[in-house]
Amino acid sequence: MILAQDPTLEDFGTDPFWLVLLKVVAVFVLLVVLTLFSIVFERKIVAYMQARKGPNRVGPRGYLQSLADGLKLALKEEIIPALADKPVYFLAPVLSAVPAFLAFSVIPFGPMVSIFGHQTPLQLTDLPVGVLIVFACSSLGVYGIVLAGWSSGSTYPLLGGLRSAAQMISYEVAMGLSLVAVFLYANTMSTSGIVSAQQKTWYILLLLPSFLIYAVAVVGETNRAPFDLPEAETELVGGFHTEYSSLKFALFFLAEYINMVTVSALATTLFLGGWRAPFPISAIWPGANSGWWPLLWFLAKVVLGIFVFVWLRGTLPRLRYDQFMAFGWKVLVPVALVWILFIGTFSVLRSEGHSTRDLLLYGVVPLAVIIILITLFWPEGRAAEDEDEDEQPPSRRGVPGGGAFPVPPMDLSIPPSPRLRPREPVSTVRATDADVIDSDDPSTGENR
Repeated sequence: MILAQDPTLEDFGTDPFWLVLLKVVAVFVLLVVLTLFSIVFERKIVAYMQARKGPNRVGPRGYLQSLADGLKLALKEEIIPALADKPVYFLAPVLSAVPAFLAFSVIPFGPMVSIFGHQTPLQLTDLPVGVLIVFACSSLGVYGIVLAGWSSGSTYPLLGGLRSAAQMISYEVAMGLSLVAVFLYANTMSTSGIVSAQQKTWYILLLLPSFLIYAVAVVGETNRAPFDLPEAETELVGGFHTEYSSLKFALFFLAEYINMVTVSALATTLFLGGWRAPFPISAIWPGANSGWWPLLWFLAKVVLGIFVFVWLRGTLPRLRYDQFMAFGWKVLVPVALVWILFIGTFSVLRSEGHSTRDLLLYGVVPLAVIIILITLFWPEGRAAEDEDEDEQPPSRRGVPGGGAFPVPPMDLSIPPSPRLRPREPVSTVRATDADVIDSDDPSTGENR
């Protein structure tokens, strides 16, 4: 039987320089290829959902369309706004793209493998706080978006940058809280250690609420539909990158798709067993988790995460900004805090000798029943709605959403324009010949 050798922290930092350089180039090439794949994959899936063909001209069946788009963007004319702060304007796309690449340095692709005779982990590097490296890189990416909006010297990019700052801060809080339960169960923040802790059971089964909170939060974190408020074209033209073109716009585009790949890979690492094969395959094939095969399982899970992003984009409409922020602070963060409290209590009681069966029977089930009853019988807050309606002007009372979002009055009547003067009635009296002769006096040349 061939078993996978899980890497530990002691296995990192011992590779020769040429092997480290080879891993860096491999990760860079993999991210660029996954970005090109994700763009075509998204366009194909959305086209299938909308009963059309999608890209079908460049390459076999249109699969080289994203490569052609990248070359086109690199060769397009670059237009710089006259009011732009040029040093910051040039720096912003780099600040968005570089952290996106760095975040993938701690993602494990597989177990220990042999590369030209050297036993090495199929991972660039790892740290005792490896997951925090991903958080730090995602936080640095916010600076690129905010600085892009500010340095453009235009109104719409500035509004998109401000939206992005508030959105990413809000949803990073929920995303961070969703991972606390994973750290409690795995007793480590090392990415390779978390994968090793999921040998028997994936954390998506043990920590399903954490996975759901993480899945919602990363959609807002990556500015993807239906949470793509910083670049809402119906409101902000193009958002923070409205004034960007050519290669700089391509860097923003690249950063968005690499972030989507990164959060999918992080979800794979933390909740889906990492590079380990799914249950049916691992049960009937002992060597599924050894050698280079785990790289295939890892990429399959990442593509599944990308498909979920595309599925959401093709299915759900964009939210209003006030609804989006209220959902983040009033729903995701409180639910994550309650879940952390529950997991902490459960872990302490289990360490004190209480059986998991008794805890589930006498703790989890009654708590779930109470939550369901509270959800079903929670008052709708009709009194508050009536109070808000009384404070509204008469033209907006009774209008759904009248107090939360600008809604024009439904009984609107257009007043007459002040430029239009009332017309005088035309006289129907016929002038006589004498009146015509008298009105034009040739002696004076005047018109009476």
